[in-house]
Amino acid sequence: MTEPNLIEAAADEAVTLTSELIRIDTTNTGDPDTLVGERAAAEYVAEKLTDAGYEITYVESGGKNRHNVIVRLPGADPSRGALLIHGHLDAVPADASEWSVHPFSGAIQDDYVWGRGAVDMKDMCGMALALARHYKINDIVPPRDLVFAFLADEEAGGKYGAQWLVENRPELFEGVTEAISEVGGFSITLKDNVRAYLIETAEKGIRWMKLRVRGTAGHGSMIHRDNAVTKLSEAVARLGNHRFPLVMTDSVREFLDGVTEITGWDFPEDDIEGSVAKLGNISRMIGATLRDTANPTMLTAGYKSNVIPSVAEASVDCRILPGRLEAFNAELEEILGPDIEKEWMELPPVETTFDGALVDAMTNAVLAEDPGARTLPYMLSGGTDAKSFQSLGIRNFGFAPLQLPADLDFSALFHGVDERVPVEALKFGVRVLDRFLRSA
Repeated sequence: MTEPNLIEAAADEAVTLTSELIRIDTTNTGDPDTLVGERAAAEYVAEKLTDAGYEITYVESGGKNRHNVIVRLPGADPSRGALLIHGHLDAVPADASEWSVHPFSGAIQDDYVWGRGAVDMKDMCGMALALARHYKINDIVPPRDLVFAFLADEEAGGKYGAQWLVENRPELFEGVTEAISEVGGFSITLKDNVRAYLIETAEKGIRWMKLRVRGTAGHGSMIHRDNAVTKLSEAVARLGNHRFPLVMTDSVREFLDGVTEITGWDFPEDDIEGSVAKLGNISRMIGATLRDTANPTMLTAGYKSNVIPSVAEASVDCRILPGRLEAFNAELEEILGPDIEKEWMELPPVETTFDGALVDAMTNAVLAEDPGARTLPYMLSGGTDAKSFQSLGIRNFGFAPLQLPADLDFSALFHGVDERVPVEALKFGVRVLDRFLRSA
């Protein structure tokens, strides 16, 4: 374990780094023409790592604004598989008029660090950057090689970030066998104030789908039997109102069994959704892993109110459970019918088991800082860059540890208004990650 005064200095620096990263507006709209600060954030990280003594690999992956920074810290045993610690520097858009503070202020107030990306995921980037600097400056040698990667474009699927690097620069991850990243290791408070830290072992697959219907154009005053807007609206309504079947995956069952062991609560399969509601705020995230979802998000048609357009389009965000792709596709065809054109970008599900030396190291690191707590596996309803890294044979976990207040609705902060992370949670996370990285 690092000297207490040194690790506390690293924890303090993580708060500062997180705040400063938030101040760099890295809004990723998905449109290359409207990108802003991904390059500036990468240059900031590169400077901090260079100042600490690293030789960095700085990779442009898609034009002047898509940049990635990777460094490797040699470990004591080079024969062991390396551990990847990765985070994305981009963030989703934010409307400043809706926020209590400016979303790119990085304000540190009321015991929180505020701003877009605070939990998704500049907090983890700040913690990882602080520890990478701490180890290099203080000549700390971890048990095995650590690869720190700060990436672009995760919020649009990683085409110019993790996916691009995996396809074009796989040698940067040579020897990596396991990885940690976002949306795991955070605490929820259960019965009798027992905290459980949720470690992500699985993710639903993603399909961002565009539906297209063609019809006959004409004047809005006439009778039309072949209206593209009408046909699309009917298809989208069918899909949006459809409930895919309940599927109890191993990851979800293991999580619920762990909650039962801690609390005594039952989760009967004949009322699983009702019983999951007992979990409080986290029930939205867990509930979304009980079945596939297909949520319409955008509609586009026409150019004038008195003109019937010949084409209408809709965007749909589909999230598919591991092992469900074939059945999902069959249901999709039945719901939409043959006249709906479909195109999509798809990212696979992720799933591993909750066992092994790495899981033990995570659990031990958490319990050393929060005795009496528990660690539980869970499935993420969203997605991370793990979807790209698994293609290299890397085993992936979500482990960005945070000890959270019992009344904080953490899941609502992701892509939400007033996104923020507790200052003490960041410091806790640095201490846990330090214990973990020096024992994993």
